[in-house]
Amino acid sequence: MAPMATVLLIRHGRTAANAAGLLAGWTPGVDLDDKGRDQARALGARLVDVPLALLVSSPLTRCLQTADLVLTGRGVPRREDERLGECRYGAWTGRPIAELVTEPLWRVVQTQPSAARFPDGPEHPGESIRAMAARAVAAVRECDAAVEAEHGPGAVWAAVSHGDVLKAVLADAAGCPLDLFQRWHVDPASVSVVRYTDQRPFVLRTNDTAGTWSALPAVAPHAAASGDAVVGGGAGADS
Repeated sequence: MAPMATVLLIRHGRTAANAAGLLAGWTPGVDLDDKGRDQARALGARLVDVPLALLVSSPLTRCLQTADLVLTGRGVPRREDERLGECRYGAWTGRPIAELVTEPLWRVVQTQPSAARFPDGPEHPGESIRAMAARAVAAVRECDAAVEAEHGPGAVWAAVSHGDVLKAVLADAAGCPLDLFQRWHVDPASVSVVRYTDQRPFVLRTNDTAGTWSALPAVAPHAAASGDAVVGGGAGADS
């Protein structure tokens, strides 16, 4: 099977909303907190030897700040893609998760997310989880193919996005039904790795917060060529 480029799926670092248990969604100006900035800097140090061909980010502030800190001192091309933005939670935006768990829709979100659509709010439109997953998967697959076409099958690139978005991309890559996407776990400032081929994707790492990355360019092509899907990752981080 012919390999393509390898994508690092990066979740943004922690924000005050994460720490407070709020559903930030598309709320403007949600910054990384001190811990989140430290997480992003540490991730940048871990990835310094990975030759990134491109970084594509959600346009939301917390992702752009994470990208800035990860790429500090590196001349890596970058761009934004709205399709990597957070799920549009509509009327749920900005509300405490402890409050949302009492809503009837919460159970649908957890047990049958493919049927869940967040209600429109006065300031934020709602979106279905299915629509969010479709746009995010399309964005990653299209960008991956473009990077491979420009830089070759050994190229590595990064996508900086949000927890639910990245869980949906991982579920698609693993052939997991969207109704099971909540089984994936993606910590702040974690990295998951997917390598697409002309036959199927390979999930090489998930939710990695402490792994060694210097060998990544060599490991990923070997896994794709051999047909073995390598799954690993470090311990999770505080959310």
